[in-house]
Amino acid sequence: MIKPLLVSFLFLGFSVWSQTTVSKQLSYEEFLGYVKKYHPLVKSANLQISAAQANLMMARGALDPKIAVDFEQKKFKDKEYYSILNSSFKIPVWYGIEVKAGFDNNDGVYLNPENTVPKQGLASLGITVPLGQGLLINQRMADIGKAKIQMKLSAAERNLEVVSVLYDASISYITWLKNYKEVQLYQKYLSNAELRYKGVSTLIEQGDKPAIDSIEAGILVRNRMLSLEESRLKLMKAQLDLSNFLWLEDNVPLELQDDIVPEENLVKNIREILGTTDFIAPKQILDNHPKINALEGKIGLVDIERKLKANALLPKIDLGYSYLSEPGYFENDAFRNYKVGVSFSFPVFLRKERGSLQLAKYKLQDLRFALDVERLQLQNKIKAQQSEIQSLDKQQKIIENLVKDNDIMLRSEDRLFSYGESSIFLINARENNLIAAQLSKITIENRFLESNISLFRVIGNPF
Repeated sequence: MIKPLLVSFLFLGFSVWSQTTVSKQLSYEEFLGYVKKYHPLVKSANLQISAAQANLMMARGALDPKIAVDFEQKKFKDKEYYSILNSSFKIPVWYGIEVKAGFDNNDGVYLNPENTVPKQGLASLGITVPLGQGLLINQRMADIGKAKIQMKLSAAERNLEVVSVLYDASISYITWLKNYKEVQLYQKYLSNAELRYKGVSTLIEQGDKPAIDSIEAGILVRNRMLSLEESRLKLMKAQLDLSNFLWLEDNVPLELQDDIVPEENLVKNIREILGTTDFIAPKQILDNHPKINALEGKIGLVDIERKLKANALLPKIDLGYSYLSEPGYFENDAFRNYKVGVSFSFPVFLRKERGSLQLAKYKLQDLRFALDVERLQLQNKIKAQQSEIQSLDKQQKIIENLVKDNDIMLRSEDRLFSYGESSIFLINARENNLIAAQLSKITIENRFLESNISLFRVIGNPF
């Protein structure tokens, strides 16, 4: 019984393998936290909202009161030809109306008669009202309305850009995880192959096995070394790719160190981290989807432009009235001194205005078609990703059982070999099947992770 026990130790003991080196783990959630907080593209996306706020402030500036002072004086050969002072204070009102207060003080030998005012000066208080174009909507109102919509549009576009960065970063992370697991797998089976080679060599020395078995075992060792080296190369490339998403404050890039390892049980946590745990109905997701919000924002911008173009079909009639008075008192007959004016203009054929309005309507209809298509596409994409996740969840359970069965077959072949009833060739074949099953398991897990990440991108919520 001593020899079978020795063989069992040499051929069954290798399956107990563990990593002895202590490494630091960079969890997926922690990695996403770094990307969201420090990645330059995320910071750039956040600038869109700041720019939209600045644009809104600029548009609201059209309603700011304005003070204007115009002073002109001419003297020649000790004679004052004229001295003209015109000052005003204007307050724009939302509906195209403008309130204006003014004060004029003019004097001089050669003063234009129409500029003659009382010695104390002349005060005025008036209002200008557009009766056609510009009353219900005008460029000032349109700019402010567009700026408000642009705020929502920028928020939606910012979310889409952040989601795109997080998607690329997540794909890079799970690729790193996949390659890391493959390296771990090949390291394990290289150790197993080396241990088996030593065991076979010992048995050959004792005369219990033919010398050809050592060549078979040696070929396996070199094959495992080759596979390990290839997987290490892939892991190195994956680490460098992942480093593209690691940044600190002040745009300082980080490089992933070799002793940093990924989160190996990510399959259990991915849905909770990305918010894909509950299968929400696609219609509920679409209610606040950034792509839908962005298209609705664009429709709102074009609709304002359409209203402005339609308003241009009206005649342009501006009515202005100003009460005039000397400073310091208000006459009993307040409306006896005044200045009034009316301006009117209207194109005869309106070809430019009608054509411009028609183009705006076509553009609006085109965006509405795009919105309907986008809704349907997003709805189908969400359903497809949810179905893929459910299928891959089932595939994971199947492959886990397949790995267990292949492991049992390998262990059984080891026992048969220890009693001289099997060969190195059969053990290698069983082990190759087990490795293939474990590689398939890693691939399916990677597809499961990628499918959840793709669903996260389709949902478009950067959380």
